Amino acid sequence: MGLTIGVDIGGTKILAGVVDADGVILDRLKVATPKDADGTAQVIAEAVNTLRRNHVVEAVGLGAAGFIGADRSTVLFSANVGAWVGEPLRDRMEALIGLPVVVENDANAAAWGEVRFGAAAGHTNVMCVTVGTGIGGAIVFGGELYRGGGGIAGEPGHMRVVPDGLACPCGNYGCWEQYASGSALTRYARDRAAGLPEAAEKLLALGDGTPAGIQGPHVTQAALLGDPVSLAAFRELGTWLGQGLADLSAVLDPAAFVIGGGVSDAGDLLLVPALETYRGVLRRGHRLGAEVVVATLGSDAGLVGAADLARH
Repeated sequence: MGLTIGVDIGGTKILAGVVDADGVILDRLKVATPKDADGTAQVIAEAVNTLRRNHVVEAVGLGAAGFIGADRSTVLFSANVGAWVGEPLRDRMEALIGLPVVVENDANAAAWGEVRFGAAAGHTNVMCVTVGTGIGGAIVFGGELYRGGGGIAGEPGHMRVVPDGLACPCGNYGCWEQYASGSALTRYARDRAAGLPEAAEKLLALGDGTPAGIQGPHVTQAALLGDPVSLAAFRELGTWLGQGLADLSAVLDPAAFVIGGGVSDAGDLLLVPALETYRGVLRRGHRLGAEVVVATLGSDAGLVGAADLARH
């Protein structure tokens, strides 16, 4: 198959690009994500048709946030994109653009991109964990995506790590993403800044001077400047992340973990405490550890992976 288009559908933006068989993006565009299902489908179609004007495209892959059915056609549930519930996205999009369409979970698409062309190239047994607003994930075993019986495997963010813990948008309580995500990082920093404002001087200055004005990027910036509150927030986040990776190792025993998502851009601020916890738990359990690497395709991983899945 020749060129395909990959579309990464997020809660705030939609990234679309024309991709060749080597994973090279030849053309791309970005648009805002509408708030309703009909508007989202229409914007995706417009993006695809815009890119097709200058390229001969044979298929389209959509990476969508949410639970995707095993048929790679239906969005069973998505809390953040178009309020989709039982959305027949493949059929809707094929009717709008007149090309074959494959629908995949966005984390699965990103993982596939990393396995085919990025940090996990050469590995066949991989667990990808995306640390962003929430926590996404994907499992590749034997060189194939593992989707589970209902198509929604690989959602580690919704493992319950604290019984009756913090409420999660999924409807449960105590999910891992409430403690090891970008949202958790911001919460840790705000709580500490409220209790120790004198120690959070650098952090507060990056926002509006109040704990409520602290945003995720502020925490990373302040931590790089040595802000003690921000550094403590990253240590707490990394500890929770490392514990979760150890739990996943006990069940899946992957050869490699790929850590992606926006928070992974913080590099050692996140990885050092995560690896300390991860390796400490494994040593106590006499288990071999997986290689832990940071995703290399960045925000292009979902786009590239979705395009390649459409090809296959």
